[in-house]
Amino acid sequence: MSHSVANRIEKLRLSLAENSIDTLLVLVEENRRYLSGFTGEDTQFDESAGALLINQDKLLLATDSRYELQAVSEAPLYDIVCYKDGLAKELPGILNELGTERLGFESVRMAFRDYGKITKQLDKVKCPVELVPVEDIVEKLRIVKEEGEIEALRKALSIAESVFTELLQHLKPGITEKELAWMMEKGMREAGADSISFPSIVAAGTNSALPHAIPGDRVINNGEPILFDWGARLNGYCSDISRTVVMGKPDRTFEKVFQTVLDAQRMATDAIKPGMSSKAVDKVARDHIEAKGFGGKFGHGLGHGTGLAIHESPRLSPLKDMVLEPGMVSTVEPGIYLPDWGGVRLENMIVVRENGAEVLNRTDSGKYLV
Repeated sequence: MSHSVANRIEKLRLSLAENSIDTLLVLVEENRRYLSGFTGEDTQFDESAGALLINQDKLLLATDSRYELQAVSEAPLYDIVCYKDGLAKELPGILNELGTERLGFESVRMAFRDYGKITKQLDKVKCPVELVPVEDIVEKLRIVKEEGEIEALRKALSIAESVFTELLQHLKPGITEKELAWMMEKGMREAGADSISFPSIVAAGTNSALPHAIPGDRVINNGEPILFDWGARLNGYCSDISRTVVMGKPDRTFEKVFQTVLDAQRMATDAIKPGMSSKAVDKVARDHIEAKGFGGKFGHGLGHGTGLAIHESPRLSPLKDMVLEPGMVSTVEPGIYLPDWGGVRLENMIVVRENGAEVLNRTDSGKYLV
């Protein structure tokens, strides 16, 4: 791990030099872990397990007494600073020690309140540091995954898929969405997952027309679509998978919608290769769905990256374009949602390889009968 972290820091320092930033304040939890190995978690947005300060010469991990021993153990490349009264009060002294003139901070994570606290402390001690908001400076490093990261994602996905295979044995009329969601979450924990990647979705009948449905007390019936979306988190890495199944005999609408979504997924997966536009991959699936008469019924993007965060770059979407490179990981998850009937979504995880897309899933997205 220390070798990987050292390589990542080296790449980051090159980026800092290119952006004329002498010190970077790392606040995003996933970025902090990626660059240090420190696994402390921010329990909510207005709480932090710590921050990294990185310049061309020094590495500091600032945290409080709750995480001090953990930081020492998990981040051996860093000097640990344990603050007692919060980061803002300690920061002027740290920046003075580092000789910082331009401090980059992750604008997506720093609250306006915290920005005010920091500037107040800097002004108070007349510390002439310029605060420079930065975006995606670490996230750009995380887009292309190392082989060890891909293996971690593969293991997290394997847990999620094994639990689903077992769950299908217990699927029967009368069981509720909530009961199935709990069985999935409990099963992933028992199978070795550190946690779930996100709250599991189980949506039956017309509820499945809601892409981010919340499992409720609705009873599962024969002949209706049952949409599952779930994932396991293992060693920090998140898997994400969707399947849609039906008990008993499906109606003609299900058969047509399902086949359209499945074909769109396969066509988009076949189109993925290095140098391909992410926007163009989305268009392959979207055009097919529209050609089959379901225009406007696929409202979200085709896919997103997964890694230490459940949603990260690259995005396969009509809204943001990116050239795909070997080592990028993404979901491919077309869907069709009909409000008075229900919905179908099929989601696999892929890795961009030199010769195309490698599908990480082992379960077949084309099987829907239970």
